[in-house]
Formats: sequence, structure tokens, C-alpha cells
Amino acid sequence: MNLSARPLFAALSIGLLSSTVAVAAPAPHWEYTGEKGAAHWSEVDPSFATCALGHQQSPINIDHAVKADLPALAFHYGSAAPTIWNNGHTVQVNLPAGNTVDVGGQSYELLQFHFHTPSEELIKGKSLPMVVHFVHKNAAGDLGVVAVLVQAGQANPALSPVFDHLPRAGEKISVDGLSLDLSALLPKTLGYYDFTGSLTTPPCSEGVHWMVLKAPITLSAAQIEAFRKLVGSNARPVQPLNGREIKESGE
Repeated sequence: MNLSARPLFAALSIGLLSSTVAVAAPAPHWEYTGEKGAAHWSEVDPSFATCALGHQQSPINIDHAVKADLPALAFHYGSAAPTIWNNGHTVQVNLPAGNTVDVGGQSYELLQFHFHTPSEELIKGKSLPMVVHFVHKNAAGDLGVVAVLVQAGQANPALSPVFDHLPRAGEKISVDGLSLDLSALLPKTLGYYDFTGSLTTPPCSEGVHWMVLKAPITLSAAQIEAFRKLVGSNARPVQPLNGREIKESGE
């Protein structure tokens, strides 16, 4: 190698060293209580500003709902093999494509469902022991969340496969041969409350179509307690309505 080639070689070496793959920054850490709790989410990271500045935040206290001729919820849920993930904030059940709910000419595909205890939604100021949020997305990318309230009662056989395999924080598991009958997760009657809201966790994005079913399902006290021991309380406090109208189906 001649001396005149050394600067070029050095430059090429520096270029190679500088072209390392960028490592994605970890997601901002938030909690439900304390300095990084729900009252301070907007301070945790600039991307969480909507948690404090938004005017259509969720959850809400459902009261003084207006009776309306709401479109029926048409669920097209079948059986699916789940992946169960404890993300540190909840237990989330991820699902393959192919399960939808149709409402008002919109079709939303089910992405996942997860749990909160106690229920994030209040009904006339009262909470229930738990709620299941079924998260859907339509072709335009808009989210539609169906909330199913849970009261303590008989064990729920449709959800037992999930509660029999609750993963520890950070674990994501799939179980050979495990299939969920998704239609069995819903109550018999499908009357609901309808309003516009947000995600109930950071970044609290707004424009979410909320459909809260009026009829609850049951879980046993042991099933509810198993979740509480694993995750703890994970309900965001209710947010101001700010003039939003809550509609209620006649059913």
C-alpha cells in the first residue's frame, strides 16, 4: 500500500464505522401511580401531551346517556389461536386476522383484547371489578373499541384458557393447540353506549370510536384476583366529558 492511499483508506474506514445500524430508543416508561402515573403522563414524554391537552379523553363516567337509534353491532367472531402477552401494564391477547365487527356501515377488524381492573368505565359513578377492551381497526386506520364489563360471579369457561396461562411481566406465550371461541366472550345481549374518546393509555390518541356493552359478563373471584396479583390496579381515572354526547341504544 502506498502512502498516498492511506488518507482515502482512513476515510473509507471512518465511513464504514459511522454507518452502524441505529438502535431504536426504548419506549418511554409510564406507570399508573407515582411520579410517572396517570396524573403525570403528559410530563413523561412530549409524545404523551394529548393525555393532558386532549378534549375527548377516555375513560369516562357514563351517565345521562341519550337514547338513540344506534346501528346494531354485528360481530363476526370465530375461533382463533391467541398469543398472550404481559406487557407490564396489562395482559393482552393478540389475535390473527379474520374476526370483525360491523357497525353503521363500517367494518372493524379485531386486533387484540386486554383487561383493566377495576373497570375504567364507570356506569353512573360506579365501577365493576374488571373490563375487557376489544381493540379493532377499520380500513382507514381508525380504531373502534368494544368494552365488555365484568362482574364477579361464575367462572368464565370462554376466558379460562387465558387465565390458565397468565404470563409473567414481559412474557409473550402461545400454547400449542389452544384456540379461543371469540364469540363466547361476548354477553348474550349487545345493547351499548356510544361515544368518541381516546386510548386510555399513553399516548392517549383521540378519535377512537367507543362502544361499551351494557350487559356484563362474569369472571370468578379467583380469576379476577389472579389478574390483580399479577398486574395490580391498571385503570386510568375517568376524564372530563367536555360536552361530548353519550348515546345509548334502545336494547
